[in-house]
Amino acid sequence: MRNTEMAKLSGLVGEWTTTLSDAWFLEPAGTEVPGTTTVEWLGESLLVVRARFGGGGHAGSEMSLVLGRSDANDRFVALYQDDRGVCREFAMTFDGAHWTMTRADPDFHQRFVADVEKDRILGRWEMSEDEGRSWRKDFDLTHVRA
Repeated sequence: MRNTEMAKLSGLVGEWTTTLSDAWFLEPAGTEVPGTTTVEWLGESLLVVRARFGGGGHAGSEMSLVLGRSDANDRFVALYQDDRGVCREFAMTFDGAHWTMTRADPDFHQRFVADVEKDRILGRWEMSEDEGRSWRKDFDLTHVRA
């Protein structure tokens, strides 16, 4: 039986064409990196998000998220990993129209903020090196339903 709160994330399930853009670390300015993202259920209470980027002269990269929930604590959680060997835990909120993932770890603070529509997700990753007093955008991430 599907977890009632996790069922609210059902609109994320599917195949997405993904574009990474406006990244401070990519030259020249305006560079876009194409990608794909798949979101699928793992059992009845977890979602697995797998994204691949690259092509068009850009090196390939991969990242994954497992989205879940702590019912006892009444909150969503996200576990992140990528092909650099990075592993991170994020607190998550989702209300159907807005999706956030945040972490406030000793190395730096980070957040993902997105507006969610039926067939499009407009998001951005940001980071803070001063415990969340100021934020710098890392890059935009746009998902369009394939």
